[in-house]
Amino acid sequence: MPATEESGDDALYVLTAVLLTPAQFPSVLGDDYPEACAALGLTPYTAGYGLVLGQDGRGARWTVVTDDVSLVAIAIATWDCGMEYDLSLNDRTVVASLPGWPLAVAVAAPGIPAPHDPEPDPALGDPVRPPLTPPDAERWGPAQRRLGADEIALQWAIWREQVDSEVTFVAPGEKPHGGVRRVLDEVRGYLDTPPPLGRVRSAFAAGDARTLRADGPGWSMVARTDDIAFVLLDDEPGEVLPVGRGPELPGLLTALDELAVRPQ
Repeated sequence: MPATEESGDDALYVLTAVLLTPAQFPSVLGDDYPEACAALGLTPYTAGYGLVLGQDGRGARWTVVTDDVSLVAIAIATWDCGMEYDLSLNDRTVVASLPGWPLAVAVAAPGIPAPHDPEPDPALGDPVRPPLTPPDAERWGPAQRRLGADEIALQWAIWREQVDSEVTFVAPGEKPHGGVRRVLDEVRGYLDTPPPLGRVRSAFAAGDARTLRADGPGWSMVARTDDIAFVLLDDEPGEVLPVGRGPELPGLLTALDELAVRPQ
């Protein structure tokens, strides 16, 4: 992807970009939109932000925050279609320039030094803020749990097939898994007391179904409104607990979908 129009060491060589909105945000940053914004020191405006990840002319990693959400959304959609798009930010739309990357980026800009964290520079922001770093893939915690839920949502058919062929349902019936029961109770509580913005999100799925994502303290749930749900827990590293539809799950998922935030 091309660099911005600036030249020299101050140029930002754009590598990728992501949205930070109530309906779409990097889950590694938090269980909800306000928490994700707080991780970057941002005010959780409803309109959201775009996060542009790149390198400067010295090779240093930077995450540039812009309030031009539409520009970033267009760039992402264009790249997803396999086409080129020159994502050049207007200085007036830049909200912050943060050292480091909050996500793992597998590519680097050609012709400049390898990606590395920048040295603190008072002229470029808070000199005491540590660089953003992606979560450690070798340990299990909230970020890894949320990333696991992301993967299930992206690869739903594969996970669903495993349930049909290999895994026994964790049914929310007479003797439910204790962690699953707690999650279902907390999710049901969202219907009475709406959670922070972005804790329940709804996205497109096949047919008339929706993919639902709900998060809370120590847990994540991914579901299809016409199918089952999967639960991940901080207390059970690497475990994915499938929840059968049974008598209560369909109505709960329908109610959650009505509550959920949806992409614009």
